[in-house]
Amino acid sequence: MARVLLVAHWDWVLYNFRLPLAKMLRENGFEVTFVCPNGEYIPRLLEEGFRWINWLVIRRSLNPVAELYSTFHLASIYKREQPKIVHHFTIKPNLYGSIAALLTGTKKVINTFTGLGFLFSSHPLAVGLRRGVLPLAKLTFKASKGWSVFQNRQDLETCLQLKLVLPERAVIIAGSGVDTRRFCPNHVPPSSNHGRSVVVLMAARLLWDKGVGEFVEAVRVLKARGLQVEFWLAGRPDSGNPMCVPEEWLKKWQEDGLIKWLGHRDDMPNLLQKVDIAVLPSYHEGVPRFLLEAAACGLPLVATDIEGCRVVVRDGVNGFLVPVKDPHALANAIETLIKRPELRRQMGIASRKIAEAEFDERIVLNKWLELYDRVMKSD
Repeated sequence: MARVLLVAHWDWVLYNFRLPLAKMLRENGFEVTFVCPNGEYIPRLLEEGFRWINWLVIRRSLNPVAELYSTFHLASIYKREQPKIVHHFTIKPNLYGSIAALLTGTKKVINTFTGLGFLFSSHPLAVGLRRGVLPLAKLTFKASKGWSVFQNRQDLETCLQLKLVLPERAVIIAGSGVDTRRFCPNHVPPSSNHGRSVVVLMAARLLWDKGVGEFVEAVRVLKARGLQVEFWLAGRPDSGNPMCVPEEWLKKWQEDGLIKWLGHRDDMPNLLQKVDIAVLPSYHEGVPRFLLEAAACGLPLVATDIEGCRVVVRDGVNGFLVPVKDPHALANAIETLIKRPELRRQMGIASRKIAEAEFDERIVLNKWLELYDRVMKSD
């Protein structure tokens, strides 16, 4: 039985996005072990019957000594476990995992880029980090002869231009898919029930570069226009990210009557059935899970005109695309959907069809299985 290590620097990533992949691999004869730091989701992973190995790494750490220790600790895990395949998720595990693979002679490596994220942003800290990280990444990713998986073509092209990855071992798989059996439309549109207000939802990690500020500013614009609408914001601040939105801001916006802050929600299928419009004004994305889930629930979508969102949102078909960092354009798109219930219905139907045809979890998992088959047969 081929042993696979699924490696991330946050247990939340593995539980929320990679559990279906782990189950599919197990069903197809692989022995799957999760490798990540200890966290609140570890008991849930263990309840699913998987092994877990604690990796000593800190998401936000930039301490060279600590980062070197984390890399060697991962290498010690690879040496002990002797995996057939190591599969890394996000930039830090991709880099440290590739180094660990080189140190231990682990030959089959998959690096998954779930959006280029903070490292490729314009944040001053990110600009400085790139100067040190990219040369090392370029050397390491190629030396390990790893397979690179991207969620959209623009991220792939960016990394090819930077010569970070091997073109013959780079593939696109649009996220982790969505379970269209769990996420399904409400047969009675929420706003048609008892004449209540239209509900607009944004759900994401609460980071500035997810467009939280633009969403709140758009709400201000729409409320100034006198629209009686409920604006919900789901998610919690991610203190491990430099772009984290402070909790006091979220509480202040709620106190001011701009938004209803829902916090973290584990019941997204139920929540989305209470919503009329899904919004994500993010600056950069791989393929946003929230938009996939909202599409599967038959909702019209409003998102920024970036590659990751364009994968899901077809402008004028199942939603609207607006410029990045433009709250007024965002407000106008939302207002159009608020005032046109028949358009919401038509776009929602289109969203569901797109989700079923392109992003159903079973379709996406088959693509992962095909990749694993290629990796197993490769040199």
